[in-house]
Amino acid sequence: QVQLVESGGGLVQPGGSLRLSCAASGSIFSFNTMGWFRQAPGKQRELVATTTTTGSTNYADSVKGRFTISRDNAKNTAYLQMNSLKPEDTAVYYCHLEQYDGLGLRTYWGQGTQVTVSS
Repeated sequence: QVQLVESGGGLVQPGGSLRLSCAASGSIFSFNTMGWFRQAPGKQRELVATTTTTGSTNYADSVKGRFTISRDNAKNTAYLQMNSLKPEDTAVYYCHLEQYDGLGLRTYWGQGTQVTVSS
């Protein structure tokens, strides 16, 4: 099993910045993908950004140029630096880890952290 613990959410004014962290623990394999999804009220959960243990990254078009995902493989921790935040970034942000365990592809989710962008 894998446990994901997020931190760093909160209330910020438009144009401000926040940094989210996600610490993974448990049975983590050497190759995995970690990332962030978000879900706003009344909307479906959507991809924000992902990163692999080899450093590949992927971003939603809506956050390109504003958000940066990174990770520390030694700590099994992923980070999401969010700059130039907009009200439409308001959502619950969920950490996500995906890995192949020999039997199949497994997906794990954190409990979510609220990000609110408002003046």
